[in-house]
Amino acid sequence: MTTQTDRIEKRVTLRAPLAKVWRAITNAQEFGTWFKVALQGEFVEGQTIHGQITYPGYEHLTAEMQIVRIKPQTYFAYRWHPAAMEVGVDYSSEPTTLVEMTLSEAAGGTELTITESGFDALPAARRAEAFRLNEGGWTIQCDNIAQYVASA
Repeated sequence: MTTQTDRIEKRVTLRAPLAKVWRAITNAQEFGTWFKVALQGEFVEGQTIHGQITYPGYEHLTAEMQIVRIKPQTYFAYRWHPAAMEVGVDYSSEPTTLVEMTLSEAAGGTELTITESGFDALPAARRAEAFRLNEGGWTIQCDNIAQYVASA
């Protein structure tokens, strides 16, 4: 069963051509610039990439993204451990959430839809906080990518 707390969906129209937005979400270095994470390597379907968070106040954290699917110019998906905020805690035994980024052409630019799902499978003690943090985080990241593609 999926609840209203299992899925976050954000939609933003970016004032940039689809090819530019595609690079911003699928080139690991460009992604890292607006997402604020120094990723080591490239996004490759079926592989895992790691990086150091560079967002002010969160530099003590690392990110791990398992790349699920890359469908050129339209779809990018990865799994990760949401709100993995405690240093020294091993989240590897917990379920991951699925982040999906879908692109389509829109009047004046490109529509980006970001969906993160799977929160209901997280341990009950972390579920609500992970959802709350990522709900707000995706709002910030939509602003970050909008600014990035407008200036890059």
